[in-house]
Amino acid sequence: MTTIIGIKISNRLQSAIAVQEILTKFGCIIKTRIGLHEEINGQCSPKGLILLEIIDDKKAVDIANELCDIEEIEIQQMIFS
Repeated sequence: MTTIIGIKISNRLQSAIAVQEILTKFGCIIKTRIGLHEEINGQCSPKGLILLEIIDDKKAVDIANELCDIEEIEIQQMIFS
């Protein structure tokens, strides 16, 4: 199976450090990481989106649960069999 986790961050300045710590902790199970954010008038948007391809479906639940504990974060998952 392949699991994709989408992480929508509403306030990057407030949440970025906590998100990065969790992604580093689970770095060995993240096959692909894509970060998307908008630019508004030459400045980074406070919102962001991160897509993760997870190689260990059982641990995908663990990383999603830890990310859910961060305020202003929304998590969505896609699971392909």
